[in-house]
Amino acid sequence: MTAQRVLNPRLAPVVGTDSHLPAVESHRLTTEALRLRFTQIADWQTEHHGDGRAFTERTPSQAAVLVPLVRRPGGLQVLLTRRTDHLRDHAGQISFPGGRAEAHDSGPAATALREAEEEVGLQHDRVQVIGQMPVYTTVTSFVVTPVVGLVTPPFELVLDTFEVAEAFEVPLQHLMNPAHHQRHTFSFEGSERQFLSMPWLGPGADGVVREYFIWGATAAMLRNLYRFLAV
Repeated sequence: MTAQRVLNPRLAPVVGTDSHLPAVESHRLTTEALRLRFTQIADWQTEHHGDGRAFTERTPSQAAVLVPLVRRPGGLQVLLTRRTDHLRDHAGQISFPGGRAEAHDSGPAATALREAEEEVGLQHDRVQVIGQMPVYTTVTSFVVTPVVGLVTPPFELVLDTFEVAEAFEVPLQHLMNPAHHQRHTFSFEGSERQFLSMPWLGPGADGVVREYFIWGATAAMLRNLYRFLAV
C-alpha cells in the first residue's frame, strides 16, 4: 500500500505553532558560529527522519540538496527555489537546489554542488561547504543528504527553467524561530497525520512581495537544522 499525497497543503488545518520553543539566538547564526558548530560533536536529536511511508514502489535513490546560506549585510539568508508545476516529483513546491546522485559524484557535497550549478547556476567557487545534516527520506523514495554551504556574493543566478520557476531568499533567523513553524493535520487511513510549514511573506527575485509556503521535506530539514543549532 502506498501513502497518500497532500494535494493542497495550504488547505490542511493549522493546529498550532511551536512558539513555546526558543528561537536560535542571533549570535549563533553568524558565519563564524556556524563553522564552529559543524566542527563539534554534540548529543542532539534529529526530529524528522523522513516523510513517512512511500507512495511509490520506486527503488530508493541517493540524493543531496544544498542548503545555501547567503552572506548578506543584514545576516544570513537561505536561498530556496520554487519548482515548476509540470515536474513529476514535488511539482510547484519550495525546495533546496539538489537532486539525484550520479555515479561520478565523489559524495553528497559533490552532488549538491553539481545540482545547484545545474539548477540555478550557482558556481562552486562561491560556496564553502561547512557540513552535512542527517539523511532524510522522502515519500518519493529519495534518500537525501542536506549539505550546508556558505555562499559569498556577488553571484548571478541562471535558472534551469524546465525545473526551477524562481529562486528567492529567506532570512535564516526567520526560519530558525519556531514561532514561525506551523503544524498542520490531515486525515489518512482513519488517523490524523501532521506536517510542518514555515510560510514566508517577502520579495521574490522580481521584487514583488508574496507568500511562499515552505512545507514538507524542505520544512522538515530546516526543522532539523533548528534542532542542531539550538543545542
